[in-house]
Amino acid sequence: MRQANYDKYPSTKFKGFLVRGWDEIRRMITERCTATVAVDLYSGTFEREIITELSPGFDRVLDTRTLMKGEEELRAMTRPFMTDDVLFGYMTSLRILDFFDIGRLDAARKEVAAADGRVLVIGTGAALVVPEGASIIYADMARWEIQQRFRRHLVKALGIDNHDDPVSIQYKRGLFIDWRLLDMYKDKIMSKVDFWLDTNAAGDPKMIDRATFMEGMDRTANSPFRVVPFFDPAPWGGQWMKEVCDLDRSKVNFGWCFDCVPEENSLLLEVNGVRFELPSQDLILSKSREVLGEAVEARFGKDFPIRFDFLDTMGGGNLSLQVHPTTQFIHENMGVHYTQDESYYLLDAQDDAVVYLGVRNGIDKDAMIEDLRAAQRGETVFDAEKYVNKIPARKHDHYLIPGGTIHCSGAGSMVLEISATPNIFTFKLWDWQRLGLDGKPRPINVERGRQVIQWDRDTDYVFEHLANHFEPIAEGEGWSEVKTGLHPNEFIETRRHRFSAPVTHATCGGVQVLNLVEGEEAVVESPSGAFEPFVVHYAETFIIPAAVGEYRIRPCGLSEGKECMTIKAYVRKNA
Repeated sequence: MRQANYDKYPSTKFKGFLVRGWDEIRRMITERCTATVAVDLYSGTFEREIITELSPGFDRVLDTRTLMKGEEELRAMTRPFMTDDVLFGYMTSLRILDFFDIGRLDAARKEVAAADGRVLVIGTGAALVVPEGASIIYADMARWEIQQRFRRHLVKALGIDNHDDPVSIQYKRGLFIDWRLLDMYKDKIMSKVDFWLDTNAAGDPKMIDRATFMEGMDRTANSPFRVVPFFDPAPWGGQWMKEVCDLDRSKVNFGWCFDCVPEENSLLLEVNGVRFELPSQDLILSKSREVLGEAVEARFGKDFPIRFDFLDTMGGGNLSLQVHPTTQFIHENMGVHYTQDESYYLLDAQDDAVVYLGVRNGIDKDAMIEDLRAAQRGETVFDAEKYVNKIPARKHDHYLIPGGTIHCSGAGSMVLEISATPNIFTFKLWDWQRLGLDGKPRPINVERGRQVIQWDRDTDYVFEHLANHFEPIAEGEGWSEVKTGLHPNEFIETRRHRFSAPVTHATCGGVQVLNLVEGEEAVVESPSGAFEPFVVHYAETFIIPAAVGEYRIRPCGLSEGKECMTIKAYVRKNA
């Protein structure tokens, strides 16, 4: 196993305004804020801690939860989006004002506007209550930290107390309702926020001002950057990431690494040597044109469309046999506009590694579905090899998986999954008689899968269209470029570069995502000096904003004079 030099805490470093600790934050609010202050909270913050710590010194404190509709009414209002399914909901069309009792909200606005002395309005939607010109502080929260709080049953959802609900239900409410409407709301008030509060680490709050926030966004949007990766165990998880990414060796396994999912990951601004954490989605909300590029923004709005993550089965087991929905199905049934088309790039593989991909030629599809149903009922063991192609997998192979294609990464693989961003939209068909980490069977979705499986994706189709279709594109002194995919149904294009000398790239007006899939170190440089040299290490995913334009990558450090390799993904023009 190679030396671990993977950076788990990448950050944008600069000088700016930052205060740390509740005492300093309270002092700064007294010195720099108006008499009326709104502290707006993202879902998942420790509301009681923030209210307790910021209330001293105010003559009147108003909690926005008291202005919302009753919990029974809110649960009824959100039920169509929560659905009865344990996993899948429907993307909400609600907006934050729908959660408030308009009569109470109007009365509170009048009360706050007429109040004497210092007034603190605190809670989600606080900026809706205060008059124009009042100081606004936003307490933000990264989704990964929210998920950890879900698991410990520590936080409430928007307007309701659901902390005792199963984690999957809490996550579903976040994904389909709270996070969606709160990001829209945050986008609308972002330009009015005077201070940003980081309470991701309970008891260690930090606050930056608007100028520092915007400086961090500007710097990040105009240079290569990385989001903060997060790692999680899995029922099938492996051991590879423990060594390469220098993770806790005492854990049983790590199956997942989310290395580039801006809706889920956080972004670190290192201000005066202190890390300030906020959702990386804030960068997309505030700088979508610079990061995504005009054409990508026109198609996807303020959604980051490309996802990179790791699936580690080295020393682990098979992933579930699964299928992702077609675009029509996901749009009609879940309110999502594009599906989780994806691909498996083999970052590493053991000698016996395999990929399950597509159905075998000539199978009886009705018999396969009946066997899956029987296996789901526990009456039989599903014979995957009878119905699904089992293909030997080697390091640097690339398998394309458009929606509707049955697939599964087998044991002994380290997969870099390159896909469209929507997540959790996986229909498990067979889980190899295995329990989840909670000791319970994981949800199986044979009936949903049956509706989206593309039966023409058979053996002939797989080898003609999906397995290792490498096409040389260009070469020069010390470098070569190969097209590795993706399928024409997918909007993502991928290119692999081998290089022992500098190789020049251009964003062509669109965001690009890369991973250093071979070599210890490389440096990304601007030919014009527009940004500082950016060093990346083996297996690190990094984002090149559209605004960067031309850039150059060359081996450096431990890889000086050796060959390196990157895989690059971007949105096809006119896709």
